[in-house]
Amino acid sequence: MSRKLLAIVELGGYPNLMPLYQRLGFDAEWVTSQRKARSWLKKQVPEVIVAEYNYQTDFRDRSSNLETLGATLQRHPEVKLLVFYPQEHQRYFDRFRERFPVWQAIPFPITEEKVEQALSGLC
Repeated sequence: MSRKLLAIVELGGYPNLMPLYQRLGFDAEWVTSQRKARSWLKKQVPEVIVAEYNYQTDFRDRSSNLETLGATLQRHPEVKLLVFYPQEHQRYFDRFRERFPVWQAIPFPITEEKVEQALSGLC
């Protein structure tokens, strides 16, 4: 059975981590939007989702790009959510974490070493 990892890269600004995910034994998929992630999640359930937290004030009913994903994952509590977040949005991210489970969180700047350390606990 392959270990699936879904990487949601909306903004980026860090190294391409796909080779790392594959080296750690994950069958990694990469999407560029929450919409594409939701579509992918309708067909399969990964062991890990790696996503970026983006605080956005222009949403009427939510404060970030991850609220919908968080709600979707409530149906799959076994999925581990690893989130990259900007430190300047720490207080908003903390509010998100009060409502949705986050397995691990890494503040920017994101490095391959930090991500490997977080994921090595699963390997």
